[in-house]
Amino acid sequence: MQEYIQKRVLEICAYILETKSTVRHAAEIFGVSKSTVHKDMTERLPSLNKDLAHKVKVVLEHNKSERHLRGGEATRRKYRHSV
Repeated sequence: MQEYIQKRVLEICAYILETKSTVRHAAEIFGVSKSTVHKDMTERLPSLNKDLAHKVKVVLEHNKSERHLRGGEATRRKYRHSV
C-alpha cells in the first residue's frame, strides 16, 4: 500500500473515531468518494491496525443501525414547510 493511502486511511479513521461521523460525511470532508472511505475502513485499515479497525467498525455499524432514522428526519424537515 502506498504511503499516501496509508496516511489517508489513518486520518479518516481518526476523524471517524473522534467525531462518530458517517461514511458519507467523512467522504465529503476528505474529498473522496463514499466507496473509497468504505474500502479504506473495511479493507485497508485492518491490515494497518486491527484494533483501530474494530473501533471504526463499531462506529460504522452504529451509524448504519440509525440510518433509517436520519433519513426519516430529513424527509420530515423537507416537507414540513411545504404543507
